[in-house]
Amino acid sequence: MKYPWIMLPIVCLTVAGDAVRPSSCPGIYCGRHYLPDGNWSDCGACPRGYRTNSYSICVKCEDSPEFYDWLYLGFMVLLALVLHWFCIDTAALRRSFCKEVFALHLSALVETAMAAVLTLLMSEPWGKLEVRSCRTQKLSDWYTLLHNPNPDYADTLHCTQEAVYPLYTMVFIFYALSIVLMLLMRPWLAGHFLPVYGKMSIYAALYFFPTLALIQAVLGGLICEYNPQFHVSIY
Repeated sequence: MKYPWIMLPIVCLTVAGDAVRPSSCPGIYCGRHYLPDGNWSDCGACPRGYRTNSYSICVKCEDSPEFYDWLYLGFMVLLALVLHWFCIDTAALRRSFCKEVFALHLSALVETAMAAVLTLLMSEPWGKLEVRSCRTQKLSDWYTLLHNPNPDYADTLHCTQEAVYPLYTMVFIFYALSIVLMLLMRPWLAGHFLPVYGKMSIYAALYFFPTLALIQAVLGGLICEYNPQFHVSIY
């Protein structure tokens, strides 16, 4: 070779690249993250807000929710609001729509809207009406608990994480904020406008919110991934 020194940087870069790349981890969601001392961690779950790439390295999520992701989040918000209104109408025991019932309907709307806005503000980037997320690639991303590997049929390597960050936990945060805001606002209005039956709508919400949380935990991925046309038809 006439100019052997030209190949020297290329060879060095290749060797250096192979040296710093960690070995792959078992399973789909197990990965390594970079430690402050310059080494790689053992295989395990990625920190919140990270997910593994094809090299089993935990990389930070920098995507934004897609259109159907926003439809899914909006559907969960509207579902809670509609259940609020249904429970208010059922508890009121009135055939006509009166100002007392309208006041509680308006309270439920304000509570739900405030909970939704606060949920967005509490998501990364903090304090902004934006969401930084991990892009959903397949249904199993919602159920990483079911994909913990068992190397050599020995100990299970626990790599459970929120691969769809933050779509999974955002709904739970919204439900928790909805309950807090309802308990702060609704009792006074219910006692003023519907002193006898108004409180029943509050009790009903304390039952249906845990039910919604259970549905989100078990069926959230199926609802988001396999029912986009259903979400569009609702809107």
